[in-house]
Amino acid sequence: MDKIAKDVGDIQSRLLDHRPVVNAEIRYFVREFEEKRGHRESRLLENLNKVVPETNEQMLPADLGSMLSDVVKRLEAANHMAERVQQRELEAQQNTQLQGNIERLKDEWAEFLKEQQRLKEEVDEEHAKAVGQLSTQYSEKKKDLTKFSPL
Repeated sequence: MDKIAKDVGDIQSRLLDHRPVVNAEIRYFVREFEEKRGHRESRLLENLNKVVPETNEQMLPADLGSMLSDVVKRLEAANHMAERVQQRELEAQQNTQLQGNIERLKDEWAEFLKEQQRLKEEVDEEHAKAVGQLSTQYSEKKKDLTKFSPL
């Protein structure tokens, strides 16, 4: 039974474990690549490694600080302009709201005046009725007085 398990393990490792074969193929590929190319890539990388710092020195401005301060100044100016635009927009919106409030208050005042005029007319009518009633009462009293007075 142990022999069967060992054979099954051997078969399994040969079928499923490809690491030894893959490692051998990689070593073969690298050896062939290096021999045929003659280490050209490593020389090319060394040259690039030398050229990159030189290029960085040439491409970067010598006065990076003044350049950054200029950029900061421009950003601050742009920020200031954006704030001004935003403030103007807010003022315009407030003016629009103010105009709307003024119009609403004018309408409310006109309604108030109409209501006051209606109430005045009612009071005037009641006053006229009361004056009429008092006049009739006064006239009746006057008649009654004339009846009793000896003239």
